[in-house]
Amino acid sequence: MHLQSLSLVNYKNFESESFSFDPKINCFVGNNGIGKTNVLDAIYHLSYGKSYFNPITTQNIRHGEEFFVIEGLYKKNEHDEKVVVSAKRGQKKLIKRNGKAYDKFSEHIGFLPLVIISPADRDLIIEGSETRRKFMDGVISQGDSHYLQQLINYNKVLLQRNSLLKYFAANNTYNQDTLEVYNQQLHTLGTPIFEKRTEFLEAFTPIFLKRYASISSGSETVSLNYTSQIQEKPLLTLFQEYLTKDKVTQYTNVGIHKDDLLFEIDGHPIKKFGSQGQQKSYLIALKLAQFDFIKSQSKVTPILLLDDIFDKLDEQRVEHLISLVDNEDFGQLFISDTHANRTEEVVKKVHQTYKMFPLGKFDQTDTP
Repeated sequence: MHLQSLSLVNYKNFESESFSFDPKINCFVGNNGIGKTNVLDAIYHLSYGKSYFNPITTQNIRHGEEFFVIEGLYKKNEHDEKVVVSAKRGQKKLIKRNGKAYDKFSEHIGFLPLVIISPADRDLIIEGSETRRKFMDGVISQGDSHYLQQLINYNKVLLQRNSLLKYFAANNTYNQDTLEVYNQQLHTLGTPIFEKRTEFLEAFTPIFLKRYASISSGSETVSLNYTSQIQEKPLLTLFQEYLTKDKVTQYTNVGIHKDDLLFEIDGHPIKKFGSQGQQKSYLIALKLAQFDFIKSQSKVTPILLLDDIFDKLDEQRVEHLISLVDNEDFGQLFISDTHANRTEEVVKKVHQTYKMFPLGKFDQTDTP
């Protein structure tokens, strides 16, 4: 699978722009602030139905305009596939495949597998558990639409239970029978989600460890562990134990929405004890393991986006990443960078076809 062409109208800083791509390597080069990352984000948008960097739809519409349109033409399994994502202020976003709109966005997830490696990935280490859960759920959902629907349903019931707890507090009342209905629903939905996450980590962790070993020159030992409150007790039991706290906080304090992934190096949290280089290697290994896992599940080679890589990664890691496309296991690659010459020199080291896309004005030394 590869993206043949991309058309943008009123998307972020682009008024109207079109690109025709190489099936292997495509490089967007130019100064900061001219839209290199925005092009990559548009490609991400076509796969996931949302921006990687700003999920608020209206904030992706060009300033002063009323709508945006992103159109991508793909070649997948020898067939042309046209995907269009469009949004208009005050209206619901639309995703169309070959002219037909999806009833549910979730039906599109996994159709165009894609992995992005970006400086924003550091949030996986420094932010809270929600960010890591989203990563885990995103990887699983790419190949399991049933899991995604269960997750959506769980979050709907969770909101209803939290609203009920707030209602109890506001009206100084309590109804155990009503609460039990939500408890049972969350248990029924949450338990298989927990089991699927457990199964996923068992398959994913060895892939991750292999990737880390291949890109890290250090002798340190890293680990990736899944933690959940329901590893110890069933969810229905936990609801009983946390009832008093739930009533006080007006919030559901137990469930699979509190799960986390523990990133460790030599037995310690990588957030506190890992160097910048070790953290970067850890994140790249995570994303490449995501690539491997999605490919094995979907039987389709994901598109790989490398955003702003030279400014955030050392040249050795960049060359390692780009050299991966020399391997027939990898497909189409998109790169953004501030220096055209630097990017082209690295790209030339792999023996694949490529295209350079200069955006904005360059210094003379950066002219491709």
